Amino acid sequence: GEALEVTREVNCVIDFIHGCEDQLQKLKKQKEKGLLYGIPISIKDHIDCKGHVSSGGMVKFLGQVKEEDSVIVQVLKSQGAIPFVKTNIPQTMINYDCSNLIFGQTLNPLNHEKSPGGSSGGEGALIAGGGSILGIGSDVAGSIRLPSSFCGLCGLKPTGNRISTSPSARSDGTSVLAVTGVLGPMARDVDSLALCMKALLCEEMFRLDPTVPPLPFDKEV
Repeated sequence: GEALEVTREVNCVIDFIHGCEDQLQKLKKQKEKGLLYGIPISIKDHIDCKGHVSSGGMVKFLGQVKEEDSVIVQVLKSQGAIPFVKTNIPQTMINYDCSNLIFGQTLNPLNHEKSPGGSSGGEGALIAGGGSILGIGSDVAGSIRLPSSFCGLCGLKPTGNRISTSPSARSDGTSVLAVTGVLGPMARDVDSLALCMKALLCEEMFRLDPTVPPLPFDKEV
């Protein structure tokens, strides 16, 4: 409900992930409670979710419904999280604003005359507006850090290849090969980012994507 209210105001959500209610019912029956048990999580547009499109803000990708969840979405689900919406981005994602010809302009919830930043601008706007408590963005040249800054949030750009970007081949990284595109968390406080990283850096991720170095989360660091 909160997410709907925020997006009516600032146009940040582009898709509702159907099936999240079923997933919640399944979770309730599980004995093992994951680190992110029951937490609804928003996901940036280009991260693959089964049954949904990863548009990249481009019309040519609108017909391509994904047949599988990306590794990060599978891991989030295995940790009890519930991906529930996909959020807006600028066309092609290499931009510090957040608009495209399909879904339009996302506004900054703190000031509607300003941009929420990009390219994870929909995430920034939704979390800052109170519609999500934890989101996954991506970053090559500031795409997590800029919206976090513009919207008054915390965001983390992890080390390259720390978190699987498979099979979302169209991450920010495809056109800027000198810099690795990474996925990372966005939230209102640092503790949430740390919890999310701890949850993601688990056996399940290292198993699903053997190209990711199997280094667990180091709490002391």
